[in-house]
Amino acid sequence: MISWDRLRVFDAVAEHGSVGAAAAALHITGPAVTQQLRKLERETGTRLVEPDGRGIRLTAAGHVLAGHAATAAATVAGAERDLAALHDDAAGPLRIGSVASALRTLLPEVIDGLAAAHPRLVPTVDDGEVVDLLPALQNRDLDAVLMESWTQRPARLPAGIRVTALATEPAMLAVPADDPLTGPDPVPLRTLAGRVWASGPIGTEPYEALLQLLRSAGFEPDIRYRVGDFSTQLSLVRARLAVALVPAMAVAGSAVPGGTGPVPATADDGVRLLSYRPAAGRSLVLATRGSDADLPALRALVDGLRTAAARISPA
Repeated sequence: MISWDRLRVFDAVAEHGSVGAAAAALHITGPAVTQQLRKLERETGTRLVEPDGRGIRLTAAGHVLAGHAATAAATVAGAERDLAALHDDAAGPLRIGSVASALRTLLPEVIDGLAAAHPRLVPTVDDGEVVDLLPALQNRDLDAVLMESWTQRPARLPAGIRVTALATEPAMLAVPADDPLTGPDPVPLRTLAGRVWASGPIGTEPYEALLQLLRSAGFEPDIRYRVGDFSTQLSLVRARLAVALVPAMAVAGSAVPGGTGPVPATADDGVRLLSYRPAAGRSLVLATRGSDADLPALRALVDGLRTAAARISPA
């Protein structure tokens, strides 16, 4: 095996043309350079230098190896520069997991900004549910997770995971546009006993939050449609098959009744959005491993998400 330490010495000899000059460049003694050359020749099984008057010159094999040594030296120098730059710059892979609604609403803008500000950063994105994304973060398959935490069911965090709050938004009651529920006052949830509901898959944050909310209103909900995408849930509402609780950020639209920020749909789109009591909402947070939270790439991601969230859901 060729040792990098000896290859580094040989690269200096090839570049400077003598043992003495190489020794001066490397801040070692001439005999140390000669010793490394002899060991390298034994490792390669060939003569690399030969006498040339009072100096030395490269053999044919030496010229071949010198080209590879120069390439290796440049690669190592580049690695050292890039590693040093990591202290101040965001670079390398950034593996992000996200719930679908936040991915669609926030991440395209944020990733576009990261690409412009940090061209050496390489983000990748996987969508999914919190129940699956957090274990992937804990196992180092992801670097960050953009997740939701509902008021009725705050997210349970594994040990070693910490979160950064980004935005809080209301969840609206979505009913068909011609539904008899009307009026400016919040709808008592207990009046929805017997309705068919759409929500997320069993075990997900939206499903468990809805289950607890409606049980607290005094009835066991009939959740027949369990789909992860809020747009699909709204399609089920539009088709008069179900009602649903949909967070304001799910789909851009008009102003939330009694609040600020975008909402998924309006009566003109076949869906009416109503306020209700007791009210519920969700927070969007970015989860990271506590040991990695101060890495430049993750700091850049947090800054971008906060800026985007503030524009979509102003405080």
